[in-house]
Amino acid sequence: MSATLSPGLLLDSASLYYRAYFALPESIVSPEGAPVNAVRGFLDTVASMIVARGSSPVIACWDDDWRPQWRVDLVPSYKTHRVAAESEGATADEDLPDTLAPQVDLLRELLPLLGVPVVGAADAEADDVIADLSATLPGPVDIASGDRDLVQLVDHRVTLLYTGGSSASRGGKPWVTLDPIAAEARFGVPPARYADLAILRGDPSDGLPGAAGIGEKTAVALVTAYGGLAEILGAADDPATTRPMTPATRRKLIDARIALLAAERIVRLGHQPDRSPRPEFAAHVAEGLRLATTWGVEAPTRRLLTALQAVAE
Repeated sequence: MSATLSPGLLLDSASLYYRAYFALPESIVSPEGAPVNAVRGFLDTVASMIVARGSSPVIACWDDDWRPQWRVDLVPSYKTHRVAAESEGATADEDLPDTLAPQVDLLRELLPLLGVPVVGAADAEADDVIADLSATLPGPVDIASGDRDLVQLVDHRVTLLYTGGSSASRGGKPWVTLDPIAAEARFGVPPARYADLAILRGDPSDGLPGAAGIGEKTAVALVTAYGGLAEILGAADDPATTRPMTPATRRKLIDARIALLAAERIVRLGHQPDRSPRPEFAAHVAEGLRLATTWGVEAPTRRLLTALQAVAE
């Protein structure tokens, strides 16, 4: 892959460090005995992606606000199940396990030192930052995430390295490459219509109810037949509309209209030019290696640095 065609790599950081934390044992520890399994898995996964895809630049997109108030105002149930009581030992930011929170702090400190800037934005999740940067980076773009909502950003220029689902496991390459053709084959709708599918179906993991009684199969049929949410709701308002708009489906959509329109503003990602700051690439490798050695993650840090250097050359 020539340097001019190398894809930029946008990391959905929380998705990747959560996956690494639960994939690798906590017996992987620092010299002081603190678990570093998430850090090691994160660094090795990113290094593997860079080697496989020739990625440059690499940017860690961050949840500066994992549950923005404007989204909660639209749908009060948004991520409520992830809000843990203080008595359960949750951090102030999210329900991070006690042994993961210090590793997240370490990654946020370490990555910029290695030349991988961390970028977040006020009142925004990593998905929002990814939407912004994928629209502004020149050339092709890869997004690394286990979040299916990011399928909606896939197009002729943007590819999703999907780390979720059973196809991406501990063994072998921990991601599935989804371009527009592969994404439609996997989810049943073109990537540009994935948000409509997700809005209709709902997402319990994010506290989004969808339309009660409408599952994946029916949602795919509706999107295929009518297009976007506005067209689907318009078809529901027309008594003459026939299959797949059955009377029962029509009633479910009409009953859920307000909730669906609110969820649309949460799920559908859009580029806001002034929301996410420009990444700053200023590596301090020697300092990064000292930090990595202190925490016992020098080997995966060096593997990442080697991958980054190979692409730069």
